[in-house]
Amino acid sequence: MDVFEAVAEPSRRALLDQLVDGERTAGELVASLPGLTQPTVSRHLRVLREVGLVEVRPDAQRRIYALRADGLMAIDDWIARYRRIWTDHLAALERHLEAKHGSGDD
Repeated sequence: MDVFEAVAEPSRRALLDQLVDGERTAGELVASLPGLTQPTVSRHLRVLREVGLVEVRPDAQRRIYALRADGLMAIDDWIARYRRIWTDHLAALERHLEAKHGSGDD
């Protein structure tokens, strides 16, 4: 499985969303997804670890998960090719609006 397949699953994206603001224990992550069982969340976390999106460290009896930003580079690299299209479209929209309504400097 690659990064793209991993993030295609909504529960895995929800786990990543929980980790954006910082480390979380496995228990906190399970609690953040009340519709899923602990074993299911553990399987999702294992997939995210295997593709390099999260890392885990033991802390006594707990496991602490953290986002690995460098794991998202493959997605960012792919999106970068398309980001230019949005920039071009937004610039064209800006030109259109300025032409239609004036520059607004009046």
